[in-house]
Amino acid sequence: QVQLVESGGGLVQPGGSLRLSCEAVGFTYDYYCLGWFRQVPGKEREGVSCITPNDGSTYYADSVKGRFTISKDGGMKIYLQMDSLKSEDTAVYYCAAGFSPTYFSGSGYVDLIDWWGQGSQVTVSS
Repeated sequence: QVQLVESGGGLVQPGGSLRLSCEAVGFTYDYYCLGWFRQVPGKEREGVSCITPNDGSTYYADSVKGRFTISKDGGMKIYLQMDSLKSEDTAVYYCAAGFSPTYFSGSGYVDLIDWWGQGSQVTVSS
């Protein structure tokens, strides 16, 4: 049984940093893309970033390029380093596993994501 176990998140001031972690327990599909979506109340869940474990290729939404960095360890644990955080980054961040990096672009492929984590609140506020 696959589980995406998240940790991290919290409250930070604008310009600060946070790191999210997600461990894919029981997950053996290293060609899948593992990453994060985020969602604010009243809006659609949107893709943020993902990484493919077997080759390390990455995808970033334009809104986070240059500020967020996704990485992985030698197994199935991934990290999202979030720097230069802005108030508009405030959201619940959900770890996700999808067959293609394309599924992490925008909000149109949410239904094609195979597994979800429990969600972590990130609040950027002074």
